[in-house]
Amino acid sequence: MKALTINIVGLSLKVHHFEFSIDNGFWKAFDSDFIKGGEFSVHVTLDKHETFIEADFSIEGNASLICDRSLEEFAHPIKLQKRILFKYGEVDEELSDEIVMISRDRVSLDIGQFVFEFIGLAIPIKKLHPRFQEDENEELEGKLVYSSSTKQEEGEGTNPVWEKLKKLK
Repeated sequence: MKALTINIVGLSLKVHHFEFSIDNGFWKAFDSDFIKGGEFSVHVTLDKHETFIEADFSIEGNASLICDRSLEEFAHPIKLQKRILFKYGEVDEELSDEIVMISRDRVSLDIGQFVFEFIGLAIPIKKLHPRFQEDENEELEGKLVYSSSTKQEEGEGTNPVWEKLKKLK
């Protein structure tokens, strides 16, 4: 993604701000099935140091999703803050979710994949149109959710296999 590339060679050792806009073309480039489209504004703050670059992402916008219940398309609002630390090293590799090692001769940072993953992780597992979300909250109201307790287990009796295993102790 050329649109989400930051040239880091000419940057001085201070804080830099970048603004990007994402539209439906971004999602087509990644060929995503779970997000049909969406428009987002991405603000990236790069704090460049001699041994690392700290990148703070602020992403805000609406993702076009398909409702799991009615198969209607709806806009799901997303607002998130993320941070990645780019450390200079020998090879390019991802050390953890928040730390990425990059080589010193790296000319630019392609942040498109990171933005795609951040937004993808912010999508709920159960995608419901807003009119159904009110129904979901009403259904859960007044119901008790509990797990089995020791009193219930004692009343049911014990499994003979477990009894034999206890005797082996």
